[in-house]
Amino acid sequence: MEQNRDRHRISVLCRTYKVTRSGYYGWRQRRYSPRQIQNQELSARIVAIYDASDGIYGSPRVHLSLKAEGVRVGRKRVAGLMRRMELKGRCGRIYQSQRRTSVKRFFKGIPNRSLERVATGPDQVWVGDITYLKAGGQWRYLAVVMDKYSRRILSWSLSARKDARLTLRALDRAVARRQPARGLIFHSDRGIEYGAFVMQHRLAQLGIVQSMNRPEAKMTDNALMESFFHSMKAEGVHGRTFPDQQRLDQHVNRYMPFYNSQRMHSALGYVSPVVFEQQFVPNSVST
Repeated sequence: MEQNRDRHRISVLCRTYKVTRSGYYGWRQRRYSPRQIQNQELSARIVAIYDASDGIYGSPRVHLSLKAEGVRVGRKRVAGLMRRMELKGRCGRIYQSQRRTSVKRFFKGIPNRSLERVATGPDQVWVGDITYLKAGGQWRYLAVVMDKYSRRILSWSLSARKDARLTLRALDRAVARRQPARGLIFHSDRGIEYGAFVMQHRLAQLGIVQSMNRPEAKMTDNALMESFFHSMKAEGVHGRTFPDQQRLDQHVNRYMPFYNSQRMHSALGYVSPVVFEQQFVPNSVST
């Protein structure tokens, strides 16, 4: 019975995205070499360093930045990866449009699939995003995964670094907690933290279909996450000072259960996300 259901899900998935079943199974079984995975991880970090410099850094400075972070890699390899992505250091704004084109190429082929599918139950469409919070005078980064159907926060991760490891950690926690079926859609913005190869590889490994905001960056593409971050900051962050990350961790770890179990949502008929899920299938989703 379970095998029949899996076959049906796969058939629906293939029809939706206009691919053959053999192509789908080939995609699932495809493996990448350690060198390819490492190159994609390096490429993600290179783009992040390049963007942080506003496109000024060439390969020598990007290489030095990686070295300062403890990444052991040769300068020629960095230069080769930057050439492949068409990233060049600049002295003026004349190359700004080229930089944006190169970054867009890094994400090509990932459409906004969340617009194609209405979530009619839990664990059909998840959304993820990152926001900035300050602790001890330093910025900290909070990655969150939410269920689109119930607005329930499934997982979160805080870090001093905004990179693919942060978003991957949040994703893995949500997967461990919910054990979703293959074919789930995971939607995010087009940031390098979600577009990095290590994230794409992990999603493919789990049978999760990746979705991203449209290139023209419509405000409604990830509106649920934007709304959540606004509520979280308005209700417990603005006007409050966190002397260190430990205090910030404590606050976030208190707020998330409150948001899930107690906070009433007008879009859910003034019940909490946990209650809304229980109403969908009573007692089948743990609190």
